[in-house]
Amino acid sequence: MDFRLTEEQEMIRQMAADFAANEIVPYCIEWDKADEVPMETIAKMQELGLMTIGVPAEYGGDGLDNVSKCLVCEEISKGDAGLGTTIAASTLLASDPVIVGASDEQKKWWYGRQLEGAVCAFCLTEPGAGSDALGLATKCVKDGNDYILNGTKQFITNGGIAKQFTVFATLDKKLGNKGICCFMVDRDTPGVIIGNKEDKLGIRSSSTTQVIFEDCRVPASMMIGAEGKGLPILMETLDLSRTAIAALATGIATGCVEAALNYANERQQFGKPIASFQAISFKMADMAVRAEASRLLYLKAAYLQDIGGAFKTISSMAKLYAGDSAMTNAIEAVQIFGGYGYTKEYPVEKYLRDAKIMQIFEGTAEVQRMVIGKYLSKNGYNPFIMD
Repeated sequence: MDFRLTEEQEMIRQMAADFAANEIVPYCIEWDKADEVPMETIAKMQELGLMTIGVPAEYGGDGLDNVSKCLVCEEISKGDAGLGTTIAASTLLASDPVIVGASDEQKKWWYGRQLEGAVCAFCLTEPGAGSDALGLATKCVKDGNDYILNGTKQFITNGGIAKQFTVFATLDKKLGNKGICCFMVDRDTPGVIIGNKEDKLGIRSSSTTQVIFEDCRVPASMMIGAEGKGLPILMETLDLSRTAIAALATGIATGCVEAALNYANERQQFGKPIASFQAISFKMADMAVRAEASRLLYLKAAYLQDIGGAFKTISSMAKLYAGDSAMTNAIEAVQIFGGYGYTKEYPVEKYLRDAKIMQIFEGTAEVQRMVIGKYLSKNGYNPFIMD
């Protein structure tokens, strides 16, 4: 069993790490304070191909494997989880319904615009439909060769900067799962309204808004899959996205380890570095174990995706564990920094705020436990079954 990255994977990882060190870390605290989306930096990421890591080779992209995509997410998130979220939400989450269910012509439209610089957003969550994603109320009504969309989407990552959306709506709530449809929607379509911008605790360099559809007329040709057949597309999208979120969380967890270790080796108390104290060294050991285990889980999930294996439960495990690890590591990092960790002068305060969302979006930690528990009850625990 070889845990080494391929030459190409290491090259991609190092490119993302270098970009984060040079173009993100020096500025991310200012973006956070200003609650600002750094569009110039996003443009630089577009030039390097970081914003299009999910585009298949046959549609003009680099055709990266899932392991490489997740490595990029981890490295960028270690620099700033807001920008990591921007990448993952655009080229992975919002685009996953396209890769899962779109026609060739639809893929050409979607990926062509993405390669030209269009940021994308995934519109599922609503004011009354969070963990109960299937409780969505946004309605789509057939009208000739079009569908008319009405409804409000909430907490949409990239909502304020996206040029195209994947949108889930229902023909009729009474139809339940059989009424769900998925659409590709151009931002310039009349009736698309960008609503309130959220003033968030963390990942403040990413755009999070409402997206409102008011009598928004979308051509039927923009429906992904068949009418009322959106549920399988949605479920597969959520399964795929959890691995990337685990990678984002691992970036935070790893950043906390590095920041705490550097500080503990420099900070002197009682005449020696605090890293020499057992209480501190034990904290750092546990933090490193959590980061490493998080990475192994998401890499296993990504590898299984690449070989066509059974990845869904491992993906949920990775998302759950990495999200919890990011939060725990951030709390411990603040503790190691002491009073300084509670100030905005050092990065761990920001890591703590950024980490919390990793336990919430793309399925809360509680939802992941439900998914994992349901699988175990039905299938038992079979760690070496990969297909």
